[in-house]
Amino acid sequence: MASARSLRPGRLIAAMRHGKRGWHLLLVLLLALLLLALALPAVSASPVLVLTLQDAIGPASADYLIRGLRKAESSGAPLVVIELDTPGGLDSSMRQIIQAILASPVPVAVYVRPEGARAASAGTYILYAAHIAAMAPATTLGAATPVALGMPGMPREKPPGTETDKAEGKPSAGPPDPMAAKQVNDATAFIRGLAQLRGRNADWAERAVREAATLTASEALQAKVIDVVAKDLPDLLSQIDGRTVRLRGAEATLATRGLAFETRPPDWRQRLLSVIANPALALILMMIGIYGLIFEFSAPSFGLAGVAGAICLFLGLFALQLLPVNYAGLALLLFGIGLLVAEVLSPSFGAFGVGGVIAFIAGGILLFDHDAPGFGVPLPLILALAATSAAVILLGCGMAMKARRRPVVSGREVMVGAPGQVLEVGQGEIWAQVQGERWRVSSRQPLASGQRIRVIGLHGLTLDVQLDTASTAAQPQGATP
Repeated sequence: MASARSLRPGRLIAAMRHGKRGWHLLLVLLLALLLLALALPAVSASPVLVLTLQDAIGPASADYLIRGLRKAESSGAPLVVIELDTPGGLDSSMRQIIQAILASPVPVAVYVRPEGARAASAGTYILYAAHIAAMAPATTLGAATPVALGMPGMPREKPPGTETDKAEGKPSAGPPDPMAAKQVNDATAFIRGLAQLRGRNADWAERAVREAATLTASEALQAKVIDVVAKDLPDLLSQIDGRTVRLRGAEATLATRGLAFETRPPDWRQRLLSVIANPALALILMMIGIYGLIFEFSAPSFGLAGVAGAICLFLGLFALQLLPVNYAGLALLLFGIGLLVAEVLSPSFGAFGVGGVIAFIAGGILLFDHDAPGFGVPLPLILALAATSAAVILLGCGMAMKARRRPVVSGREVMVGAPGQVLEVGQGEIWAQVQGERWRVSSRQPLASGQRIRVIGLHGLTLDVQLDTASTAAQPQGATP
């Protein structure tokens, strides 16, 4: 009876309504959780960080890329894309960039773009070091032969056992320059190691170093030098999606399809560093600094020349600290400047000046590595600076000679021998006019007002004078009717 009473139609309907309300709440809760789960990846996924390098590789570009990789690590970026277009650059900066890529916990894709771009010389090494090597159509890479510091060119190594030697039956000859061979062999081992690490074509990498071989994008893909040929950045992210790369010895799978990307341009510090680390500007800053200090010490002013010269000199020295400097060239440059300064301070009829100009030109030519793209000092600039220095020296010598020939205009020397006229005599004092000024005078001869006198000495503020006999004798003749 009790169970029948409990299952009356009213209570049954109420129970069913209460159950529907609970199911509705549960369904809404499950739907909200599903939407939240779908939204979390979109919120938490950081964009791909894009860094752009479209210049010669140097200290500024190395600083920019290394800071960019650190930024990607701290922000949790899934991938770093380095858009590359470079003619090459400094070996030291290239190795810093490669070390940062190899140590990066974030996958790095080096993408040679836009169309017509190149990854020449040092750019080829960086492309080989990347986890993903990609190129846009109509781009090139290669010509990775190292160049010697401060030399006009390095002879290409002759591989042992060439066809010519074999045909002539001659024993294979080694490279003509042991230093060149040392650099080529070191670069070859370095790029082969990168190729083996990334599973790329090591034989062609060696040819790029020894023979300066080059490839187009399609040829590089066929030769297994690169991984992808992509027309743009979204195409690149789509093609590398699902690929596996090794990060610090562990494998990671890329999930890049449809990801957003963020371009990080160089900040003001890196742009300033790029400007300062220009060899031509460094040389100009040094010259301005040295001449500013010379002008300040030779003719002290309000300190403007000295302050400006010190700032320019410090900036030039900072640039020298960043750049590969040939110390023999630097010594010649400083010696030449020293000779020019010596010519100004103690004229030697041009011997110091000519020697200084010659030493300055030779030092400027040898100062920087001329074969590294973008890191040589143009010869016309060196000649212009030398001509400017010679003009300054000639101007200084001319002003010094002119000052020596100029008559004395003040002091004891200019007063002795000067003519004058007695103004008044009385009360134990005699006053005269000399060079337009009123002076107290003394004389061993009696003097009268109006007589012509001539100064013979000076003690204190009193002039020693005597009668000007030539003027006195001429007065009566002029007064005769």
